[in-house]
Amino acid sequence: MNTNGIADVYASQIAASDKTSPAAKTTKTYGKQIGNPQLSEKAQKYYEKLKKKYKNMDFILVSADQKEQAEANVGKYGSNKSLIVLIDDEKIEKMAEDESYRKKYEGILDKATGQFAQMKESLGSNADSVKAFGMKFDDYGNASFFAVVDKSLAAQKDRIQQKHDQKVADKKAAEKKAEQKEKQDKILEKYKRPEDLVTVEASSWDDLLQKINETVAMGRSDMVQSQAETYVGQQFDYTI
Repeated sequence: MNTNGIADVYASQIAASDKTSPAAKTTKTYGKQIGNPQLSEKAQKYYEKLKKKYKNMDFILVSADQKEQAEANVGKYGSNKSLIVLIDDEKIEKMAEDESYRKKYEGILDKATGQFAQMKESLGSNADSVKAFGMKFDDYGNASFFAVVDKSLAAQKDRIQQKHDQKVADKKAAEKKAEQKEKQDKILEKYKRPEDLVTVEASSWDDLLQKINETVAMGRSDMVQSQAETYVGQQFDYTI
């Protein structure tokens, strides 16, 4: 994931705001962030330790006033290789100060490590249709989980494979298989329909697994071809 990309999107917000508080909170860059989060020195040190402890997670620090914005754009912040953790500066501040509060949240993160790996394994090939996995916390200490699913990918993959199978006897096509896939991916991305991206949320990993599978199945059952699907496999120029 491109860390600078997130920082650049919100650079104007960071530059325009300098609201350091009397409690010695400072405005700076904390890695991947959204908005203008501010942490005390103690909270900064704790946050760095937290990120090191959970290296398999992709932490994004969110200022309290940008929580809704962050949740509305979760698909932009990660990939399906790691688990996104959206957490706001107020929670980090409290975790740094309150041991029982900290243990509660870290306990959830501890469990999430194994649960995330298990869910990806359970998804099988459907995991390829997920653009991002993540988790977030509400103000009452409850965790919820989300995934950004591209419901068009499964159907496109099936159709592309079928078209490829029809051409398997063509030696030239076989030699250019890698090149063909790269060109197809670019075409599919160019003509991506916004409605194909669906964010599903759940209060448990089991529910999230079910919703992801249902969304992927929905994409497979949709027989209406997009412009990209019509183009791929029918107008590919093998002479290039």
